Formats: sequence, structure tokens, C-alpha cells
Amino acid sequence: DLDVIKNHVSVKKIVEQVQNAIIVAPQCRYNSWFDVFGELLSLARKIYDMPFTDKTRFYGSGVSMGGYAMFQLMESEPRLFAAGIICCGGGMYWNAERLKNIPLRLFHGAKDEIVYPEESKRMYEKITAFGGNAQLVVFPECDHNCWDKTFGNSENVDWLLKQEKKIK
Repeated sequence: DLDVIKNHVSVKKIVEQVQNAIIVAPQCRYNSWFDVFGELLSLARKIYDMPFTDKTRFYGSGVSMGGYAMFQLMESEPRLFAAGIICCGGGMYWNAERLKNIPLRLFHGAKDEIVYPEESKRMYEKITAFGGNAQLVVFPECDHNCWDKTFGNSENVDWLLKQEKKIK
């Protein structure tokens, strides 16, 4: 549903700030990203392998259920990603070592009762325990929608765009 994407505050903010980029924003048509993970992984690989893709600046972001999916994508294919921003998500923290070479900014609302802040905290703690480069911001007065606050701050997108990975 392109209207949902076009009108999503975080997508609008990113589009306002980014020049010369391709933004892919898949939506989950089910109640779980598990049902479409194979398709999502294939899509990420296909876009990464396109001749126009700058492989040093391939980023990932996700909010809520999409945050879980993005963590899983990054754990499944860490070689693809230069950096990421994940809002109110969580992941398979026992695989967090696979994220240690991906700079990450994690955001969560302290009053989130849909995805508890402990999910982001656990991922942050595990990533940093493995020597990873992760930052965690918990907004004290925010509930589940922390993405408006995250992407409303242009410093976060600026940070993301400065991240580049070295291709071996």
C-alpha cells in the first residue's frame, strides 16, 4: 500500500533528508515477518547485488515488527549492511555476535507496552558484549511510536549516511 509508505512520518523524514538514494520499504502482509522472511532475504540480496547499489553504503532500518525482521536480516547476512537504525524492535540476542561489525542505533520508548524496552536493551547489551558498535536511546516519555522522534531528529539520518563499510 503505497499510501501508507508515502504518508509514514519516518519515511517522509528520510526522503526529505536523503539525496541520490534508493529507499526500499517493504510491508508485511501477515501478522508475522516469519511468514515472509525468505522473500525479504531474497529481496535484500537482490538489491545488494544490483549494479547501481553502493555496497559500502547499504543500510537497514525497521520499526516494531520490522525492527525484529531487520535484526534477523542483519544476523542472516551481516556482510550486506554498513549500518542500521532500529526502533522498538528486538531479536535473537543469542546471535548478536553476528552484528558486532555493523554500527547500530537502537531506539525505544520507555512506556512501550507493545514491544517492551527490554527487547532493545537485551540486543544492545549482547551486541556491545561482543565488541559491537551499538548505541541505545530510550525515550523516557515515549510509548511504542518512537520512530517519529527518531527520524524527526535529522542527526540520526545524518549519522546513518556517514557510515561506510570497507569491502574486502
